[in-house]
Amino acid sequence: MARRRPNFNKTLRSLIQDIAAKMPEFGHVKAGRILVVAGEARRASRGTVKPLCFRGGKSTDRTGRRKPIIRIRGKRMLYCVTLRPLFFRGSTAQARVETVIHELFHLSRRFDGTLHAGRRHAVLGRNFSRKLKPLVRRYLKLCPPELLAAMAHSGEVRILQRLERPGPAYHPGGPRRVRKIYSEEQLYFGVARMVTPKVRLARDTSTRSKVH
Repeated sequence: MARRRPNFNKTLRSLIQDIAAKMPEFGHVKAGRILVVAGEARRASRGTVKPLCFRGGKSTDRTGRRKPIIRIRGKRMLYCVTLRPLFFRGSTAQARVETVIHELFHLSRRFDGTLHAGRRHAVLGRNFSRKLKPLVRRYLKLCPPELLAAMAHSGEVRILQRLERPGPAYHPGGPRRVRKIYSEEQLYFGVARMVTPKVRLARDTSTRSKVH
């Protein structure tokens, strides 16, 4: 009998919950309000995050523009993380964890569906990596072995993908008819193949004391 493909969304949800529980810098993050999907290639990125609200968790801004609402099991999503092909192909478990932390690092401390204004690549430049790397190293020391093993999976997994991509902000009453609310009906569980390179353990080259 063929092995059942693991539900990778459950793995990612557990990872985000663990990061939020163990890292004070991410204590504001609620895994249940983040939609994670697999998506198309976008340059060389392994993942991207999209804010789903205007400031304060609002659907409408000052000009009257509205953002489409995404509800999963009746709960409104505040962010959507899209994992790109490079995340699944050729990344180590540690690199995948870093990608997830990278996207969470962009979220506003208010966790209101917006991004942190001071944590944009355009603002921090090279300092972005300098601020992120210590967080990744610290979490990898805390990450449960079974969770890291799940991130190192090689083979097919099930993960949410889009049947229909949510549109940008829109003006109500505009010339085009747009979908205002998205739900599970615009998603499906697709199959993604994870290819994880084997990590060779470094040989111990330390000098051993000789017994005379």
